[in-house]
Amino acid sequence: MGYSDQRFDVNLSILFTELPLLERPAAAAAAGFTAVELWWPWIETPTPAQAELDALKKALDDAGTRLVGLNFYAGRLPGPDRGALSLPGEESDRFRANIDVAADFAASVGCKALNALYGNRVEGVDPAVQDELALENLVLAARAADRIGATLLIETLNDTESPLYPLVSAPAGIEVVDRVNEATGLGNATFLLDLYHLSMNGEDLSQVIKAYASKTGHVQIADNPGRGAPGTGSLPLERLLDELTEAGYTGRVGLEYKPGDRPSAEAFGWLPAELRPAR
Repeated sequence: MGYSDQRFDVNLSILFTELPLLERPAAAAAAGFTAVELWWPWIETPTPAQAELDALKKALDDAGTRLVGLNFYAGRLPGPDRGALSLPGEESDRFRANIDVAADFAASVGCKALNALYGNRVEGVDPAVQDELALENLVLAARAADRIGATLLIETLNDTESPLYPLVSAPAGIEVVDRVNEATGLGNATFLLDLYHLSMNGEDLSQVIKAYASKTGHVQIADNPGRGAPGTGSLPLERLLDELTEAGYTGRVGLEYKPGDRPSAEAFGWLPAELRPAR
């Protein structure tokens, strides 16, 4: 078992960011990867011009890479924002405007996973009001994902780096997954299990895997401390991925780590070249 049993993809919003967006798919392909994922690339707008969407699709196609995961609009990432769908007013409106744009783009490139980041708590706003708004928007997102045959992902972060983000434990994320599925009846909302964020929260990762592998739609990894490549910290990532396989998880594993003080292309020495192409 081990890394050879996994299907890896590269997150082009945290790796290869030394390059312009449209050059990153080719760079990932040159490093041996044919599956990639992205945070919403246009942080200033939920509704980019069609020409920009077409240019990204062409870059993916020309590189021979397949987009396997895409975030809905989430504000300024990287930056102080952590999502938009639970923020009253303009940001929630921007999220709603993005839903069909993101889903249609995902459909155009064959992407089957759409990630919806919840959004920070807002001072002076009742958390229950934010949660009600979040559920309304997640229901819309789940229905859009279902329209294109995709999964909706719900992600937990960590309270050290995202102290205002309310989903900072696996149970909190799973609770939202269950609420969305109950509201829609579609069953396409799933948990995005990020081993780095969960480890930062001090959770028992083996127990999380046993409890929630069946509700997990995607996995992301980075080592801890430092959010670097596997082997740069102390997380037993190979063992944890084995545990996921043993628990029945057969989905993809996203590489969402920082390359450190080196070009991104040099940050994959831990992974044999033959395990990098999509399988």
